Amino acid sequence: MKRLLVAILVLTAAPAFAAHTSPASLDAALAQGKRENKPVLVDFQAVWCYSCYFMASHVLNGKEWDDLNSKVVFYEADADKPADKAWMTKWNVHFLPTYVAIGPDGEELGRILAERPRDTFYKEVAGILSGDARLSKLKADAAKGSMAAVADVLDTYQLHYAGKEGMAWFATLPPMVRNVSDKDKRVALAKQRLLLLQAKDAKDDKGIVDAATKVLAGDIGCERPYVLDDLVGASKSQPDADRKTLLAPQKAPYESFLSTQVFTAAPACADQRSAVLTAADLDAALGDTAGEQAVLRKAIDLSREKLHGDLRSDRNLADNLRVYLVRAKAGDELDTLEKQLIAAWPDDYVYNYRYGRRLVESGKAAEALPYLDAAAKKAYGANRIVVATYQVKALRATNRDAEAKKVVAATTAAEGKAFPDQVKKLQASLTSAG
Repeated sequence: MKRLLVAILVLTAAPAFAAHTSPASLDAALAQGKRENKPVLVDFQAVWCYSCYFMASHVLNGKEWDDLNSKVVFYEADADKPADKAWMTKWNVHFLPTYVAIGPDGEELGRILAERPRDTFYKEVAGILSGDARLSKLKADAAKGSMAAVADVLDTYQLHYAGKEGMAWFATLPPMVRNVSDKDKRVALAKQRLLLLQAKDAKDDKGIVDAATKVLAGDIGCERPYVLDDLVGASKSQPDADRKTLLAPQKAPYESFLSTQVFTAAPACADQRSAVLTAADLDAALGDTAGEQAVLRKAIDLSREKLHGDLRSDRNLADNLRVYLVRAKAGDELDTLEKQLIAAWPDDYVYNYRYGRRLVESGKAAEALPYLDAAAKKAYGANRIVVATYQVKALRATNRDAEAKKVVAATTAAEGKAFPDQVKKLQASLTSAG
């Protein structure tokens, strides 16, 4: 989940669940759901999305998955295809994976963000498909005074990244309901989460710090890494001493979170990567270099132990290992692993691209070009533009400007109509400095 939002617009996916036939488009899926009186379950995912790797390997398979597919129309949405990207915008999907359930009547039944342990995912899906999570029903129950429904509505706005809208809805509740609900712990926490969203939208660091601190004081389970990440990021502008005073109280509860929810035989929180990276960032902000390296090396060692030398046994874990090595600045280990990842998944663009990009960024443009050229042969949609951007950087760095222009021209011809803004930036890269 972490570090995903920035990348969400620029990379893509290959079909992960070939065993289940998917409709040709989301429009077709919705039409089929209406025709067959079935809910539609949309999985927004991507081949570069480590959380999606986890779900594919550990959750979206087996008897429960087969049973679920018999009850719904399943559609796997590719985050880079223009039509699916348009639906992401329409439904305000910012996160991969996001699972959106739509009823036969077209109303959203509910959504799930990010990876989940197997049991948790199927319980959540069952609750959504029951219709009890439908926003219209929750709002009606909330207006009658149900505190659980008030909290659920606010949480639904949170899932839609609609902080302002959620708080505006809360203001419409009858005064008797509002006044009582303010004393409810779940409602109070849900309101702070929406205030945090609003502060992030406004890029209000002070507001982020205030709301995130209050949210972290609550029982937020597997969301703790993401909220702490917000706090760490928003506090960067503070004087060093003030920042350490702010963040130091988070150290002990976060270590407890790691030991009880993440670094266990059966983790309650599936997103180990975000948990580890946030721990490293917290240690770095506190000036604890030894602690920063220790948590990264622990994650590296645990990942290797679980993989048993077989990267293909768990792509989520293999990609997590790559990121831990990047964060630990373990250059030689990373070089070896990235070449192994390219060999393990030769049929998609992603690892050739990532390795080529890293070579470009480390000043090895000539070495990068074969990897970027290999990635370009498999890339399409928005990720083709991203690969082309680094091809252009590498070609210009090696004084091959004519070839760079050809790359831009070919990419513009193929993707310019669907992604005009991204292509304009690619074209500008021909003349930009650096």
